[in-house]
Amino acid sequence: MLLVGLTGGIGSGKSTVSAALAERGAVIVDADAITRSLQQPGEPVLDAMVERFGPGILQSDGTLDRPAVAAVVFADEAARKDLEAIVHPAVAVRMMAVLAEHSGTDAIVIYDVPLLVESGKQGYGAVIVVDVDPEVAVARLIEHRGFTEDDARARIANQASREARRAVADVVVDNNGTIDELRAQVDDLWSWLEQRRAEAGVDAAEHPK
Repeated sequence: MLLVGLTGGIGSGKSTVSAALAERGAVIVDADAITRSLQQPGEPVLDAMVERFGPGILQSDGTLDRPAVAAVVFADEAARKDLEAIVHPAVAVRMMAVLAEHSGTDAIVIYDVPLLVESGKQGYGAVIVVDVDPEVAVARLIEHRGFTEDDARARIANQASREARRAVADVVVDNNGTIDELRAQVDDLWSWLEQRRAEAGVDAAEHPK
């Protein structure tokens, strides 16, 4: 198994790259999807969040009000750290269970994680960073996701810097251009990953630490 970390800032197009890699045969482990599943009603993670932040983070049907949570944690560093302390260990346990299913195989497993740099995890066989100019990211967030400009800039400022992400990258995917240009880069990236797997062997990566 070759374990690959995939990261990028909000609005970078990381999910598009992840989907393109899946089309080429990669196994995708989506940290955001795992997090959402752990925050469903009845899950211990959601119960712990309500205990910490109060019932105001819930909608009337008992599901998580994500904008309400964002409003709390983006304004309060201590609250953000408390949220991470609740969510991240549970996500790691779920991730390890998925990885165990592919251990010893020749799968290329992509761990799609927004906060790879911020969490400081190590042990990947390779790290891919989807890079975009912050101004391009802001424009995409406004156009495609309905963000206000202030909110888009605040979200970007709250993440690791562009420079910090690029510093940990084995491969940088430039997503400042067209979708066709991006797909051409993913073709090259997939060939590189297959070569990396062949050179390193099926046990190329440890579990992240």
